[in-house]
Amino acid sequence: MKRLAIIGALSACLLGGIALEAVADEKTEKALEERIKRLEKLVEELTEHEAREAKEGKEKEKEMKTGEKPLGFGSTGSGKLIYAKPFVSSPRTTVGGYMDLQYRLFNSSSSTGVGQPSTGNGSSSFDQQRFVPFFYSDITDRLKVAAELEIEHGIRSKSNDGSSIEVSLEFATIDYLIHEKLNFRAGIILLPVGKFNLLHDSPLNDLSDRPLVATAIIPSTLSETGAGFYGTFYPTRLSKLDYELYVTQGFNGYSTATGVLTPVITADAGLRNARQRVSTVEDGLDNNNGKAVVGRVAFSPILGVEVGGSGYYGSYDPASKRPLAIWAADWTFQRGPFELIGEAAWVYVRDNSKDLNGNPAPDLTFTGHFLPQRMDGYYVQGNYHFLPQFLRRWAPSYFTEASTFTAVVRWDQINTNSEFSDKKRERLTFGLNFRPIEDTVFKVDYQFNFEDGKNNRARNDGLVLSVATYF
Repeated sequence: MKRLAIIGALSACLLGGIALEAVADEKTEKALEERIKRLEKLVEELTEHEAREAKEGKEKEKEMKTGEKPLGFGSTGSGKLIYAKPFVSSPRTTVGGYMDLQYRLFNSSSSTGVGQPSTGNGSSSFDQQRFVPFFYSDITDRLKVAAELEIEHGIRSKSNDGSSIEVSLEFATIDYLIHEKLNFRAGIILLPVGKFNLLHDSPLNDLSDRPLVATAIIPSTLSETGAGFYGTFYPTRLSKLDYELYVTQGFNGYSTATGVLTPVITADAGLRNARQRVSTVEDGLDNNNGKAVVGRVAFSPILGVEVGGSGYYGSYDPASKRPLAIWAADWTFQRGPFELIGEAAWVYVRDNSKDLNGNPAPDLTFTGHFLPQRMDGYYVQGNYHFLPQFLRRWAPSYFTEASTFTAVVRWDQINTNSEFSDKKRERLTFGLNFRPIEDTVFKVDYQFNFEDGKNNRARNDGLVLSVATYF
């Protein structure tokens, strides 16, 4: 309105000037044309400027409404967490991603833990762990699409043993936004079992390796095809309650890779090889036509505090008679530079210790034991964020207001066959990382790994150096 008033005033002045010239000069018509051209150009410039400001205002308003902000593990929410990515904008679809590189040096030939690469005696190796592009699109104000493609270990299409494809669609969802309290989601969904599975990106986490409980008990990345709902409630002025609830394909506890049904839920692998999207299934996409129910509720009473509870229930055998259940709890506490996070999970796989005929089923990966029915694990991690002021004064272009160091300590413990204590794995990790900006991190970690072997206790310690960044 202010600019319209300015345009009107300028028009009056210009046309008034023309009227005076008409009295004084016979060339009024030429002057009128010139002044009208100048007026039209001025109006065009002001209109374009007004449109640019209106567009910027809408973008800021959208950012405030969607709550998009730099992603951190302290981010709260559930269904909306997949949108908390540093996307790059284009007219309709936005594109981003992350990547990470590791250097590993371990002093023993034993495994560094379930789901982690094995190392040789005194071996060292570089590994391009992940290159993950992701995509997001606003189809309409209510329809959104998000997807993530994961490429592991460089250009290899399969792991060294040829057992699993390492290029996969990690998640791909269509969301229909009904109301903040109720939104519909369908596609390949990141299952909300614990919090780490939802926030597993390498640049986000302060240690290089994922927690043991997130590699065997809740095998990140755990995603499956399905549909369901998510939303947010505000019980009080300061508190928030988020939920997700889906019906999906279930786990597949048997593989047909050898031509016969072979159990894959073992003490060595935990649930990792039973994820149906990486299992070998001959007949159809669901091994038993049975569906699983999975959900998570997270309550944040005040800013900086969140406690979550998750559950999963579904069949894992071809006849859809044997259930698999997972219960998980997670917590995040932040106060100033201190942060305490963690997660615990319990698994019950009914009758996994028996074959399909009801006979005892030995665990071939662990002689003398039956296949596991119960598993459990947890991790507790403390972070302290800091930046010495003398570094900022010494090199302000390298150590800015956005830079930070983080000192980390984490304790992991899992047991992939709770009936026997000798399948317990424990890990103590000390780490220090530097973030020049929030989205990029350089990490230095040292692990003390305690692994219970078949007849003796093995210990495998090692150094992990890594760099990860969003792009």
